[in-house]
Amino acid sequence: MQSEKIIERIVSWLKDYAEKAGVKGYVIGVSGGVDSGVVSTLCAMTGLKVLALEMPIRQQKDQASRALEHIEFLKNKFPNVEGFSVDLNEPFEALYKTFDVKDNEFPAEKLAFANTRSRLRMLTLYYYGQINGLLVCGTGNKVEDFGIGFYTKYGDGGVDVSPIADLYKTEVYALARALDLPESIKNAIPTDGLWDVDRTDEQQIGATYPELEKIQKEWGTKTEADYNGRDLEVYQIFSRMHKAAQHKMNPIPVCDIPEEWRD
Repeated sequence: MQSEKIIERIVSWLKDYAEKAGVKGYVIGVSGGVDSGVVSTLCAMTGLKVLALEMPIRQQKDQASRALEHIEFLKNKFPNVEGFSVDLNEPFEALYKTFDVKDNEFPAEKLAFANTRSRLRMLTLYYYGQINGLLVCGTGNKVEDFGIGFYTKYGDGGVDVSPIADLYKTEVYALARALDLPESIKNAIPTDGLWDVDRTDEQQIGATYPELEKIQKEWGTKTEADYNGRDLEVYQIFSRMHKAAQHKMNPIPVCDIPEEWRD
């Protein structure tokens, strides 16, 4: 993997896009994970204004400390970076009290609240983006965005640009090493940080990113009959999640009305 060329291309792409859009730079949510660590650093390398926000909601302490550590890393290395924490616990708890229903009657409530956290962060990023003349920069990678749809619609999927959406997770880790990010970011175990318990991506999905990448690279060229053992298990996971996420990946359906009915 030619990391330096990829880094140069993404930085140039981000700078050109912002300048053509007539904005000052980018706002980005920093979670303490490798994706946001890499993307925020690439944004900073454009020389444009970058606002890095940590947005805790019932957050695990290690996630919050990694996010704040990375923001300090960016501020110390790049004079164009500003960053701070926006505590979203109080507004989330207000929503929790307003929305709360009986779990036994609505078993999907915990997932709905997990997605609500992500959507509250999206709202926050767009607020700070608008008042500062910045675009919201996404942090989704190729497996999440176009493989299994492992993101929240109108949450972390609600962004203006997606600079690493054509990179697999393992490639993002390679960029983190090439960029010499803090060790805590380079070694961060992937997690979406949307649950009260500490659940890793692997625990939620049932497969590792390298396993999923193998299936995604072969998607469309092989069928279920071509796999066995663990590969078959991962294929079935990927296939199920890919099909379920089509409403996220495809444009919003529009009901066409025949022109002759308009008269």
